[in-house]
Amino acid sequence: MSRAFPAGFDWGTATAAHQIEGGNWNNDWWAWEHDAASPCPEASGDACDSWNRWPDDVALVRELALGSYRFSIEWSRIEPEPGEWSGASIGHYRRLGEALLEAGIRPVVTLNHFTLPRWFTAAGGWTGADAIPLFARYCERAARELAPVLGRVCTLNEPNIVAVMGHLLGMWPPGRSDLGETQRVVDVLVRAHRAAVDAVRSGAPGVPVGITISMTDYQPVDGGEEMADQTRALMEDPFLAATDGDDFVGVQTYSRMLVGPKGPVGNAPDAIVLPMGYEYCPEALAATIRRAWTFTGGTVPIHVTENGIGTDDDALRVSYVETALAGVLDCIDDGIDVRGYTYWSLMDNFEWAFGYEPKFGLARVDCETFARELKPSARRYAGIVAANAL
Repeated sequence: MSRAFPAGFDWGTATAAHQIEGGNWNNDWWAWEHDAASPCPEASGDACDSWNRWPDDVALVRELALGSYRFSIEWSRIEPEPGEWSGASIGHYRRLGEALLEAGIRPVVTLNHFTLPRWFTAAGGWTGADAIPLFARYCERAARELAPVLGRVCTLNEPNIVAVMGHLLGMWPPGRSDLGETQRVVDVLVRAHRAAVDAVRSGAPGVPVGITISMTDYQPVDGGEEMADQTRALMEDPFLAATDGDDFVGVQTYSRMLVGPKGPVGNAPDAIVLPMGYEYCPEALAATIRRAWTFTGGTVPIHVTENGIGTDDDALRVSYVETALAGVLDCIDDGIDVRGYTYWSLMDNFEWAFGYEPKFGLARVDCETFARELKPSARRYAGIVAANAL
C-alpha cells in the first residue's frame, strides 16, 4: 500500500559551493582549513571540481528527474574585493541556472552557505560595523542579475550553526568562544536575513524567499526540560521568529539530541552512531517540522531544504530516507503545509570540519577523475519521486 504526496510536491537535492566547486581560496573557510590550529583534518582542495564540471551535476539531477536543485553561489568569487563585482563569476551561476531551467529543474539559490570573503572577515565578519549593509548590497545585486533564473532564494544557510560553531564553540571560523559575542552575532544574522529578504524582493520581485534553519529534535531526559528549552532558545527560536512575512522556512534536520539538566548527555546506549557522532534518527525530521509549524503559528509554509545521512552503508540511507518521508507524510496528513523535500546531498563532498569522511551523497565521486556515479539509494529516491508516493 502506498501513500501519496500532494500534487506539485517539490522533490530536490542540494549542494553548497565551497563543498563541491574546489579552489575557493578567497574565503574564510579556505584560510581556516589551512590553519594548523584549526580542527580540520584536511583541506577542501579541488572538492568535486564542480566549478568546471557543473554540467555533470545538472545531468545527475536530470537523470533522477528531480524538480529542483538547491545550490549556493560563492560570495568571494562574485565580490572578490569590496565593491569589485565579477561579471564572469555571476555569469557562471547564471549559466548554471539556465541549464537547470532548460532541463526542467527549478534553481533554488542560497546566497550565503557559511563562507565569507576574506575582505569581509578582515573587517570583522558578522561582528563588523558594516556587516549587514555589505551583505544586503551583495544580495540585492546578485538577486537582480540572477533574477531570470531564480526559482526560490534562501538568504542564509543555517545561521544558527554559524553563530554557535564559530563564535561559541570555536570549531569553525572565526574560532571564537564567547557567549556574549555569540548572542550578538545571532542578532546580527537575524537582521541580516531581514535585510536580505528586502534586497531579494527589490532585486528579483516575485521570487519566493526564505531562510534555512538547522533544527534538532531536542529530547529532555532525567529532568532536562529547562535545559532543552534554553538550548532551543539559543539555537532555533530567534531564527524561527525572524521568518514572519517570509515565503517559506527551510527546515534542515539530521538527528535528535538527548538533553539532561546540565546539557547534552550523549547518545542512547542502543543507538546507531553515524560517522559525524550523532544518532541515526530519521524520526527527528517530523518532530522539527511540527515544531517549526507550531512556533510560527502555521503562517509560514515549510520546505525541507536539507535532510540526509552521512554513511557508507547505502542500505541504511534508503531506510533513513523512507522513514523520514513517512514522517513528512504524517505531518501533511495533520494539516501542516510542507511543500517539498530536498535530500542532502547530490554527491559525496567536503563536509567542513569533518573533511571527506562522511558520505551523504546520492552519487559517489572518484577523488582522482571526479567521475560521478549514482548509488542504489539514488535509484530508490528517484522511484519515490517518480511515483510521488512512498
